[in-house]
Amino acid sequence: METDARTEELLEIFKALADANRLRIIGVLAQQPSTVEQLAAMLGLQPSTTSRHLSYLAHVGLVSARAEGYYSVYRFEAAALEALAQRLLARETLPAAAADVDLDAFDRKVLRDFTGADGRLKQLPAQLKKFDVVLRHASKLFAFDTQYSEKQVNEILAQLHEDTATLRRGLVERRLMARDHGVYWRVADVPASP
Repeated sequence: METDARTEELLEIFKALADANRLRIIGVLAQQPSTVEQLAAMLGLQPSTTSRHLSYLAHVGLVSARAEGYYSVYRFEAAALEALAQRLLARETLPAAAADVDLDAFDRKVLRDFTGADGRLKQLPAQLKKFDVVLRHASKLFAFDTQYSEKQVNEILAQLHEDTATLRRGLVERRLMARDHGVYWRVADVPASP
């Protein structure tokens, strides 16, 4: 799986925050700057373990250290966390982490499982998510900007399954088609799988 630099950075931050001791260290440092020895005593950790956690947190920019005499005093970098959050959790960042994922794989699997060689549905799925896949597939049988009578809708849906009433009702309920006085039309582009 390929990952870009932003995804790698996001993984590093999540790894840093995925350890209870590192979270506790950040919690203490959010209240007061502290040395390794102070943190170790407060948290009941060995100084070497505390140093290792601080090093990792510093690596991802969540803490910084400044020398004070013989000691390094660590502090939480709240501004750095806020900047990281804004940059990494931007609307485009998380979807980019799944750029190489086949979002239509579930739909194809459901259709393979529920359709026969002739392309007709063997049965209607009982599970709502799978039924939604069937409805999205059925909606593609209808053109946009075309009005259909109920008889025409039934004839088209009968190509998929004999229970045209359930399919027709589902298309309207899921807002893939609209209905007014016996006239139907496709109103929405087929939404992606949730």
